[in-house]
Amino acid sequence: MQESGPSTRRRTPRGPVPTARTGGPAAPNGASAAPPPVPPRAAAGLLVTLVLGGLTALPPLSMDLYLPALPQVTGALNAPAATVQLTLTACLAGMAVGQLAVGPMSDRWGRRRPLLAGMAVYVLATAACALAPNAALLVAFRLLQGLAGAAGIVIARAVVRDLYDGVEMARFFSTLMLISGVAPVVAPLVGGQLLRVTDWRGVFHVLTAVGALLTLVVWRWLHETLPPARRHGGGVGSALRTMRGLLADRVFTGYMLCGGFAFAALFAYISASPFVVQEIHGASPQTFGLLFGINSVGLVVVGQINGKLLVGRVSLDKALAAGLAGITAAAAALLVMTSGLFGRVGLLPVAVGLFVLMSAMGLVMPNTNAQALMRAPHAAGSASALLGASAFLVGAVASPLVGIAGEHTAVPMAVVQLVCVLAATGCFLGLCRPRQRTAAPADPPTMGR
Repeated sequence: MQESGPSTRRRTPRGPVPTARTGGPAAPNGASAAPPPVPPRAAAGLLVTLVLGGLTALPPLSMDLYLPALPQVTGALNAPAATVQLTLTACLAGMAVGQLAVGPMSDRWGRRRPLLAGMAVYVLATAACALAPNAALLVAFRLLQGLAGAAGIVIARAVVRDLYDGVEMARFFSTLMLISGVAPVVAPLVGGQLLRVTDWRGVFHVLTAVGALLTLVVWRWLHETLPPARRHGGGVGSALRTMRGLLADRVFTGYMLCGGFAFAALFAYISASPFVVQEIHGASPQTFGLLFGINSVGLVVVGQINGKLLVGRVSLDKALAAGLAGITAAAAALLVMTSGLFGRVGLLPVAVGLFVLMSAMGLVMPNTNAQALMRAPHAAGSASALLGASAFLVGAVASPLVGIAGEHTAVPMAVVQLVCVLAATGCFLGLCRPRQRTAAPADPPTMGR
């Protein structure tokens, strides 16, 4: 789907697919077109952008603020590293399943009500995590936290789809990456400093306060972006049919799987890096937080290069291909270094490899989201749910695999990363088929294609 002027984009909907939205100005005075089905672009001002950025930042904040405390949790709860890593897996799995439920709900009832309900449960579940007496209950509460926190992820993407289309949507996703990227930059640093004055339970108390504040901000300032005329009235069966139709679109499924496998490579790093940096290389929690923050800066900077310089000048597929190439090179280098093929390496070369891998995600994540959502203007909530669920499900599977050989080797992390990025590249080339679609760039999305 390509950008076009307002006069061509405000056409009457046909069948189940409503009119596409544009980020451009309103139609000229005297135009006979029907009123736009969503608020004009002005509705997505700075305040709304900050709120959406906060919702997008909540999942990495929930993960990354807690990361420096993982080794401490193993001792405090007398649990092995693999079991403690399941607290990450449970949160990811909860986010995946939760998105599948919340996405269709937001298409039916609007964006605000499901979002506020999910945020309220998130606050309660996070408070319960701080009180967990053992690892089993911590895993259960993290699962509930993920189920509820999914509302912010899926609805933030759906709101962007309500307001934007085409390259403007890709640019806005890059802007969200700048805002939400502050969370992984700051969170490990803050988490490391929090551990100086409190324990891992105090980290969850801080997350509870952050969730409560964000819930209040959403209630006060995020308005509805899906008018009643564009909502779906069906129940579970209708939602399943909609998702089945989306999955029947080969190109949508290709971008969905590409983004999901790339996210799994990223989460393999998130899950394993506390042990790689602190246990294998002997760094402090504060050093780990600093390195993690630097890597997140790389992600944010490349994301901004994508949104400000590349989008509109280079096709989204070319930028995505460059990102996949960078991740593949970094994962291969990490496997060589961690396997000891050329002898034992220090922390610095491994940190450089992780920095390249993290930075290249700035080209992959916004472009896979934009390309996939452009295929689904009629069901942004369901499409967003599938995108998020696939990413978090694959990430949940990858998380325990990185610790399968214990906490004193980084080889499983590198193997999982390389396998995932090769799978992402295969989905991109085999299902999205960018070279074939370049010959007909204006080809509209269709179900079952």
